[in-house]
Amino acid sequence: MTEIEIGRGKRGRRAYSFDDIAVVPSRRTRDPEEVSVSWQIDAYHFDIPVMAAPMDSVVSPESAIALGKLGVLPVLDLEGLWTRYEDPTTQLAEIASLDPGAATSRMQQIYAEPIKPELITERLHQLREAGVTVAGALSPQRTQQHWKSVVDAGVDLFVIRGTTVSAEHVSGRAEPLNLKRFIYELDVPVIVGGAASYTAALHLMRTGAAGVLVGFGGGAAHTTRTTLGIHAPMASAVADVAAARRDYLDESGGRYVHVIADGGVGTSGDIVKAVACGADAVMLGAALARASDAPGAGYHWGPEAHHPELPRGERIELGAHASLEEILFGPGRQADGTTNIIGALRRAMATTGYSDVKEFQRVEVVVSPYLGA
Repeated sequence: MTEIEIGRGKRGRRAYSFDDIAVVPSRRTRDPEEVSVSWQIDAYHFDIPVMAAPMDSVVSPESAIALGKLGVLPVLDLEGLWTRYEDPTTQLAEIASLDPGAATSRMQQIYAEPIKPELITERLHQLREAGVTVAGALSPQRTQQHWKSVVDAGVDLFVIRGTTVSAEHVSGRAEPLNLKRFIYELDVPVIVGGAASYTAALHLMRTGAAGVLVGFGGGAAHTTRTTLGIHAPMASAVADVAAARRDYLDESGGRYVHVIADGGVGTSGDIVKAVACGADAVMLGAALARASDAPGAGYHWGPEAHHPELPRGERIELGAHASLEEILFGPGRQADGTTNIIGALRRAMATTGYSDVKEFQRVEVVVSPYLGA
């Protein structure tokens, strides 16, 4: 692969974001209604290839139930407000009303409330009783402390999500989570990430993960590039991890690991290009936080925004423009790719002649940097 000389002592590989590429139409088209956008991971089937990000501004028990009934796989943040407070309505309203200059410090105070294992159980039971697929997320740092509460509550899919997750964490202070042993001993499928390179993803696949989240600091509420100087352009990251999936499929004798784009997928066009680069599904944060019935009330933030020592995110204002159903299925009210995102995916697949998500991963793409205002 061609490298660019940055200076006499450093070279770097050129990487591309979703804004840098475009999908190319083919010789065949088809009816959008005849396109399948369904997705299945392990034994769980979903009507659309979308996961709702485990962020308090996106997924509450109530919005998780609503999203699940719309065909989404909702993931509840088991380190969020819903497992720290019996009723976090007051805290959510306060976060939405904070002055931008004071938001980070006050959110650090709000999230200093300890996580209560009994609330983890209660929230997951609430989802199970509603009849939706139960998925919860913990960071690698909290997994060893709380995993038993999660599994005992009857979770269907376990998500281990961090800004970056490796299969080989080195620590001289405490025994790190042994992902391979942990996944092997667990009776439920595990989705793990983020990973942003071929090698990192391949190692995660070898742990037995059912899916790998692709991304590093690329979300709308992240400031990781500013604070740590680390960033992974998503088109290249998804394509690299898709290559790791292909090679692991051969290495393992046919075991397929799902690739989920997590970050940088804020519009319907980004979702289309994520699948075109090899993603099986996308994890949406800001795209769903814009909903009038999302718990963030028009604001969006992730766990990085209230890290007690080094915040790497912020609370941002997105506004509340449409319902969750309108964002996913329309009708669209704006021509900016923020509503009817599944309709857009269907139309893109139909315009290029592909009948399902797996086929659409083979669509031709070109490097075409977006130069609009």
